[in-house]
Amino acid sequence: MVYAVVRAGGRQEKVEVGTIVVLDRQQAKIGDKLELPALLLVDGAAVTSDADSLAKVTVTAEVLGEERGPKIVIQKFKNKTGYKKRQGHRQDLTRVKITGIK
Repeated sequence: MVYAVVRAGGRQEKVEVGTIVVLDRQQAKIGDKLELPALLLVDGAAVTSDADSLAKVTVTAEVLGEERGPKIVIQKFKNKTGYKKRQGHRQDLTRVKITGIK
C-alpha cells in the first residue's frame, strides 16, 4: 500500500491514488493537473521523510471542480453597550482526485 502526506494550503492531507480530496481554492480550471509537495511517503514497510528524497517524489492530482464550504456564522456582542454584529463566511474550495504518486 502506497500513500503520501501532502501539503495542501495550510493543512496536511493523507492521500492514495484515486483519493478525492477537498483543498483550499487552487488557481486551476476543471481538468487541469496539479502537483502537490509530499511531506511523507509510505511504500509498504519503507517510510520516507528525508527532504532530499521527497524532492524527487511527485504527487499529481486532477481538478474535478470548484465548490463552496459550509456557512459559518460569526457573531460579536458586547454587554450593556448595544453592540451586536453578525457576519457570515463561506470558504472557496477545490475538489481534486489524486492520479499518481511517483
